[in-house]
Amino acid sequence: MILTVPPPAPGRLFVVATPLGNLGDITLRAIEVLRAVGLVACEDTRRTARLLQAHGIRTPTTSYFEHNERFKTASILEALRAGRDVALVSDAGTPGISDPGYRLVSEARAEGLPVIPVPGPNAAVAALSVSGLPTDRFLFVGFLPRKAQARKSALAELAQVPATLVFHESPVRIVEALADMVDALGDRSAFLCREATKVHEEYLRGTLGEIRASLGSRGAVKGEVVLVVAGAAEEPPPAESVEETFAGLVARGLTRRAAVKETARRLRLPAREVYRRVLRDE
Repeated sequence: MILTVPPPAPGRLFVVATPLGNLGDITLRAIEVLRAVGLVACEDTRRTARLLQAHGIRTPTTSYFEHNERFKTASILEALRAGRDVALVSDAGTPGISDPGYRLVSEARAEGLPVIPVPGPNAAVAALSVSGLPTDRFLFVGFLPRKAQARKSALAELAQVPATLVFHESPVRIVEALADMVDALGDRSAFLCREATKVHEEYLRGTLGEIRASLGSRGAVKGEVVLVVAGAAEEPPPAESVEETFAGLVARGLTRRAAVKETARRLRLPAREVYRRVLRDE
């Protein structure tokens, strides 16, 4: 009788968020996972080594960054297939969000391998949360193109987006990018977060032009930058009156009840106010 040995259960890929700067901002679960896995794939092994050492973690590491992720993905997937758990981390924050990780997660998912988030710090959300700008709807843009013309084109496409915009930007290009934003978006309210949670963290609130002037006067800007910008102002309600809007909808075949609701939606009024005004003579 020939006995067959079943293949090992696949390992799990843990996508682990790590501190933006302050090493105390790691979660208890992240520490547990980093200790328990067989391998930590990290953007910079030297930087991750400092985090692991700070928490007494001795798990082996391997580099996984922008310029080697194509071939490193294959070796990490092989480890997962063999039943080895792997943690994916970036230099700071959540992997895959303007950091390496998308390719590995995508291919692991395509193979049906378990991919598990270990949530925690995220620079974009951290900046948004303290910006004082609307947080109910936001668009994470990430990094704008480096070249001026491409950057201006990208900003032009965002000019009418009503949601709050969240950008990452290089400190080398931030002053120039702010000038392009003023041209493309207008001098909107904005919030700049630099070196969040680190020793020299800085937060600036003002218009795009005011923040540009502040940074431009320094000569050089250093550190990691997140910029939060107010979305486009919503269009004002149409000038058509309640009575005209309601009559037009009824003429198109809507029931009176449906016409009242639609009138209220279009003119941004309470439905009871529309009822009062259009049905007061009945």
